[in-house]
Amino acid sequence: MNARTISGAVLLLLGVVLFLNQGESFGPGKIFAYFWPSLFVIPLGLFFHWMYFSMLGRRGIGVLIPGGVLFTVGIVCQFSMLFDSWGYMWPGFILAPAVGLFEFYWFGNRNKWLLIPINILTVLSLLFFAVFSLGTLYNKLLFSQPLVAIALIIIGALTLIAKKKDI
Repeated sequence: MNARTISGAVLLLLGVVLFLNQGESFGPGKIFAYFWPSLFVIPLGLFFHWMYFSMLGRRGIGVLIPGGVLFTVGIVCQFSMLFDSWGYMWPGFILAPAVGLFEFYWFGNRNKWLLIPINILTVLSLLFFAVFSLGTLYNKLLFSQPLVAIALIIIGALTLIAKKKDI
């Protein structure tokens, strides 16, 4: 990595912090509070990937499992810290071992039996993401209880009033 890449990443993170903390005090504590996954967890996951792709090669295929897990957990934690969405992002922790195992499968000898836990964990994670995301959309964004109640009353009234067709 060159100095230009590092300085660009630092400026990008600083801009995000300044954007998210408009009008609030800003200090090193805020940076550690919001960006601990980007400072500690994600680089460790990237380190494992770097070790495999640069140093170990096929001999150290096992380092991809913790690398994939740590990188995925870091992304989930970073997103949750920035948007305060821990209650909705927890299925990402179920997806993390699936990502690590999938990297092991993809770059390893492609043992087809690894696809069983990978698929189970991925489907569970996506199912929980969908349930919690749709529940949040239902409760907060798209519908409110009075709107749903009014819609059900109107549909029920139209059903009762509509003429029955002779069959």
